[in-house]
Amino acid sequence: MTRRSEWPEYPASQEGDVAPAHVRNSGGPAPSRAGAGPSRAASGGAEPQDPVERARAICLRLLTGTPRTRQQLADALRKREVPQDAAEKVLARFEDVGLIDDAAFAAAWVESRHHSRGLARRALARELRTKGVDSAVIDEAMGGLDADQEEETARALVERKLRATRGLDRDKRLRRLAGMLARKGYSEGLALRVVRRALEEEGEDPEVLEEHFPGL
Repeated sequence: MTRRSEWPEYPASQEGDVAPAHVRNSGGPAPSRAGAGPSRAASGGAEPQDPVERARAICLRLLTGTPRTRQQLADALRKREVPQDAAEKVLARFEDVGLIDDAAFAAAWVESRHHSRGLARRALARELRTKGVDSAVIDEAMGGLDADQEEETARALVERKLRATRGLDRDKRLRRLAGMLARKGYSEGLALRVVRRALEEEGEDPEVLEEHFPGL
């Protein structure tokens, strides 16, 4: 899987599209600047009047420093009142040369957010949908995150939180631990099962816990 620090590299267009700064500084070959109309806008000058050049300048500026999905860029162009035909032409061209890659974005997002914040598949899918990523692309990105890995991550989250809840009333402790997992997208069944196991390993009486976790 792609690590957060390994966002996909985006090649420059053969027609003179300028790659974002995080790509130009990666040590690869310098992109061609022939006919690079948006360079003045990208550096803070006046935007080109031609709709296509204006759309290209806006997209390049937004892509500098951070990847974005096609939908995010399309929304930004619409807010800037770029004509739809010009926006579609630029977005299609950027996809062709790899400046937009929703599949790579989704894969990197899943890897990063699962490992850095412990988010479950449900929460990750929700975040990617808000960024306009297609459902099929989301499903593919989730392919490397199975149920066993989700449970392992949930257990690690509970273990880190367990010490901070010691001394609390048992019911309050259970709600706090299970609620933390629920906010990260874990199902109720998984959350309760993981919390019960952690408390048993800590020394809680299994018979007492059965009253709170019947059937788990």
